[in-house]
Amino acid sequence: MLAPILSIISSLLNLYVLILLLRVVIDLVSAFVRNWRPKGLVLILANVVYTLTDPPLKALRRVIPPLGIGGVGIDMAFLALYFIIYVAQNIIGMLFRAVY
Repeated sequence: MLAPILSIISSLLNLYVLILLLRVVIDLVSAFVRNWRPKGLVLILANVVYTLTDPPLKALRRVIPPLGIGGVGIDMAFLALYFIIYVAQNIIGMLFRAVY
């Protein structure tokens, strides 16, 4: 009974990691191409990506400030969120192996 639930949670976490990677790509493109604005399907995809990733990132940014190196600020909240998901995936994997 627990195995299907763990499998669904694991799949959702994997999907969320892909969404986070899409966020990185969108942020990098918008940072390096200053006049780029998403249009059409890319705009819809970007809105979905930002809607799903903004709440946890904003919450983590309140606790973890960006790391300033020279004139560049590295977003540590993104790394912390990815690490939290990685740990959660490992815990789910251990629970899944314990069930079987």
